[in-house]
Amino acid sequence: MNIRSLTRGDGVVTGAAVLLFIASFFDNYSYDVAGAGDLDMPNLWESGPVLLGVVLAGVIGAALVVVSRALPQPRKVAGLDLGQFGVAFAVFAAWCALGNIIDPSGGANNVGSGSSDGPSAGTGLILALVATLLMAAAAIATPLVPALQAALLPAPKPVAPQPYGAQPPQGYGYPGVQPQQPYGAQPQPGQPFGQPAAQGVPAQQPAAAEFSPFWFAVPMTRPLFAEDGAPNPIAELAPGTWYLAVEQRGAALVAQTQDGRRGVLQDTSGIQRG
Repeated sequence: MNIRSLTRGDGVVTGAAVLLFIASFFDNYSYDVAGAGDLDMPNLWESGPVLLGVVLAGVIGAALVVVSRALPQPRKVAGLDLGQFGVAFAVFAAWCALGNIIDPSGGANNVGSGSSDGPSAGTGLILALVATLLMAAAAIATPLVPALQAALLPAPKPVAPQPYGAQPPQGYGYPGVQPQQPYGAQPQPGQPFGQPAAQGVPAQQPAAAEFSPFWFAVPMTRPLFAEDGAPNPIAELAPGTWYLAVEQRGAALVAQTQDGRRGVLQDTSGIQRG
């Protein structure tokens, strides 16, 4: 799992789940009658419908949304992504919370004399409604709102000399690593210090520009397509992770993931170079 692939929307979902868990320890009911202050009100854990339909459904929904985002490959259950199940759970929890706010006593106040002096929604139930509404809104809006798709954690600058622990050849393009001259060699006129002269090109003539591999990070989740042009993506590049661009094809880049897979990144807008 890669927590750096989490977005701001996932952060909102997580915060809402924390608020829901805290709310579950507050009162489920509230009475506005004399002597009600002496009553020991049950919290949300002591009501089966509220516990199952609001608290657990909301927490499970938030967990599915966040876990699905952190996994390197999407996981599906019955043909649906885990994230879609999470959104459904969050919406269901908000719906149940609204129903309990409208009728916290479940119709018990309509039994007998018909009096409407039943309990009203307590602090815990009100906070649970706020938390589940916020959770459902963030889960639904994250794929649609660019501001929520930004990385929750900033991408760290790569500090290792190159990827996967192997020594790169000269000119590998890793940030901060410059190609080295042979020992004792002098730079040619017009050649930047620290770069070897191109073979077969006169010293006074500058070498033709060539692509140099470099590290980059994406601002939001981007699909990586196969090099043979197949329409289905082979992987997803997640924000907060550094990838290696090994070739340029017009406006697209051939990128290599950390597990060694190569593919074409068609949308290179807004990428951050290392």
